[in-house]
Amino acid sequence: MRMLLKVKFPLEPFNSAVKEGTVGKKMKAILEATKPEAVYFTEHDGHRGAILVINLDNPAQVPFYAEPWFLAFNAQCEFHIAMTPEDLGKAGLEGLGKKWA
Repeated sequence: MRMLLKVKFPLEPFNSAVKEGTVGKKMKAILEATKPEAVYFTEHDGHRGAILVINLDNPAQVPFYAEPWFLAFNAQCEFHIAMTPEDLGKAGLEGLGKKWA
């Protein structure tokens, strides 16, 4: 299942990693290990952040993707299901609408 992983970095320890010059090495190691489909760096509520596109075969993989961010940066992680237009087309919205309207 395709998911969006939203990562929000607190100022610390991220600022310290930037000042020490270790932030790039840590991020590279996490991204090489988890191999997301895509990564976009952005901000979340005024904090540094990232959005990763990942593919989960089962829920037991959540720690594999989240723990590196938790442990390296004390980050907050949120997982959101992401559907393509084709996925949404298979959802049967018309039938659900008739059943629940």
